[in-house]
Amino acid sequence: MENTYWQKQTNTALYPDILWSRPESKLTSGKLLIIGGNKFGFAAPATAFSEVTKAGIGTIRILMPEGLHKLVGGMPDAHFAPQNPSGSFSKQSLDSMLMHASWSDAVLIAGELGRNSETAVTLENFTKKYVGPLIITRDAADYFITTPKDILIRTNTCLAISYEQLQKIGMNSKNEKALTFGMQATAVAEWLHEFTKTINSIIITLHDEMLFVAYKGNVCTQKYTNSDKVWRVPVASRASVFWVQNLTKPLESIVTSFLDQN
Repeated sequence: MENTYWQKQTNTALYPDILWSRPESKLTSGKLLIIGGNKFGFAAPATAFSEVTKAGIGTIRILMPEGLHKLVGGMPDAHFAPQNPSGSFSKQSLDSMLMHASWSDAVLIAGELGRNSETAVTLENFTKKYVGPLIITRDAADYFITTPKDILIRTNTCLAISYEQLQKIGMNSKNEKALTFGMQATAVAEWLHEFTKTINSIIITLHDEMLFVAYKGNVCTQKYTNSDKVWRVPVASRASVFWVQNLTKPLESIVTSFLDQN
């Protein structure tokens, strides 16, 4: 007997209404803010920009540390915020993040932020002050792994994270059952079912060539056989667009976004 909380999507949408109701005009296709990069790299926000454009977002802004201005100042819709000596977002960048976030319908923190305590505090403050839909992926999620409680109980939050990141979050949440790499899909779905009943966040992860999305105890999956291991930013970007366009249906919109990602 199939678990009622677990639905499997194939090449046909589980929720065809999400596809049929997609907006046809840029004016109604949503506004997305992408945050990411440091003075040594901007591949993550650049990839996110490309992916959300292909996925059909209406309007984009991209916010990066000011040290990248000389490199990508001509990039469409690029904006820049104060950076610290390490080249990552400084605490003074919080105002810029909040200002641009107030313009948007959702925020995607695409990662490649560098690693320093000042950026960690800035991100923590941003996630507390900004109350809108928030998608966090790649190394941006690492800032919340050690003490994940606040981000897990935050509403309107989606974590597109590696299986290893999810494993660490589960451990640091003192989850009763450990998540292990040897688990089959059925066991992973059951783990996500139980875990997401206790949190507010949406979880996206990849395990054993299968994309999982879980929310409030419900789990959806789709096979993912793309040999490219750099999956988090493309998957998170497409999920962001579909969610922005269906804000009241996060699980349904995100699993629909998995289509055509192989």
